[in-house]
Amino acid sequence: MAKTKTPQAVRGTQDIFGPDAERFNHVVETFDRVRKLYGFKPVILPVFEDTQVFSRSLGETTDVVSKEMYSFPDRGGDSLTLRPEFTAGIARAYLSNGWQQYAPLKLAAHGPLFRYERPQKGRYRQFHQIDAEILGAAEPQADVELLVMADQLLKELGIADGVTLTLNTLGDAASRDAWRAALVEHFRGAADSLSEDSRRRLEANPLRILDSKDPQDRPIADSAPGIDDYLTAEAQDFFGAVTAGLDAAGVAWTRNARLVRGLDYYRHTAFEFVTDRLGAQGTVLAGGRYDGLVESLGGPPTPGVGWAAGIERLAMLLPDRTYAPGLDAAIVPLDDQSIADAYRIARDLRGQWNSVELFATGKVKKRMARANDAGALIAVIIGESERAAGQVMVKDMATGEQALTDPADLGDIVAKAQNVRWLQSAGAAGLPDIDDEAWPDFDLPVDPDGN
Repeated sequence: MAKTKTPQAVRGTQDIFGPDAERFNHVVETFDRVRKLYGFKPVILPVFEDTQVFSRSLGETTDVVSKEMYSFPDRGGDSLTLRPEFTAGIARAYLSNGWQQYAPLKLAAHGPLFRYERPQKGRYRQFHQIDAEILGAAEPQADVELLVMADQLLKELGIADGVTLTLNTLGDAASRDAWRAALVEHFRGAADSLSEDSRRRLEANPLRILDSKDPQDRPIADSAPGIDDYLTAEAQDFFGAVTAGLDAAGVAWTRNARLVRGLDYYRHTAFEFVTDRLGAQGTVLAGGRYDGLVESLGGPPTPGVGWAAGIERLAMLLPDRTYAPGLDAAIVPLDDQSIADAYRIARDLRGQWNSVELFATGKVKKRMARANDAGALIAVIIGESERAAGQVMVKDMATGEQALTDPADLGDIVAKAQNVRWLQSAGAAGLPDIDDEAWPDFDLPVDPDGN
């Protein structure tokens, strides 16, 4: 009988486990914490949509639609597509669910996306993103808020060093139309020298030629007219308000006048946070204003602005440390008769939001070693003598000290060990020591009984 071949992961996908999974979850948890600070509401979307949601919004001529989408007919004959990005699906949900009544609406999402690309470092065919969008806000303050939020996220993750916010304006519709016409004229004059991809883009998507990576295109793209010569007064004021807001919020930025978005519904602000720490895949987070997207899906004119970032790429940039939180308590029953007590203690500690794991099998020395490897703060040891005394043995896993204690005191003991761990991690992170004398005194009201 032939040996069955072991199944492997599909090319361009990955199984995320262990420290990699902890880093991945750290990115998601940090994003979830930061989006709450800015009032962004979570939204959960289908993984697949009607193909038209993406073909109409992204454009039939884009590489995503023409080359990279995973589209398939379902059993009813409808064409469905695994989502290659979040924004179009969010815009569709905004329309189909009548969320216009909540505008301006701030939404945050995260999850898997799918594109048929050549797998490489930081790029997969199934990948994951975090995403933030504001729909129904036409003011430059919305752009500023999203950028400030992104900047804080990168700082909270500890990856802001070496990451630069690059910023550009695409102008309003009038500015963009005038600039597009000038670009078409410029590129037509050198069409014979352009790459095949750029010649194909010349009529449908000329702005994309500006960020071509083909060396054949670079001299022509570099000599193309810039957007600034075609900006209306309104577009200049909008961009000025965005940059002034970033300056006021203390967010560093640099102008990249060649940063573009090829689709016609993009307006005004375009931005990328970039780094040289990821090789060729240098974009960490990117986005822009897309005031015409909802309209392209058949809805009314609706302003929008948003950004997305790859979770895998952010995780690759995280500082080299352990992201597993570690156990609060390891419970080690020494005999079968102590297991019931171990369950009760675990239940009580978990009821106080402490992380607990039982180590009930194997030699005691190996169990203690496993508890130490799991990062346990304390070990709670229960044997015949402890049961007889109605107590448990508690071992401080950091100092090795141990003492008998009443099980009712375990919650307080864990809390003290957590405080020690927090102070140690704060010191390692360079946070200042807490000075009790620096805290202000408060005059609290006294009731008539003197309490």
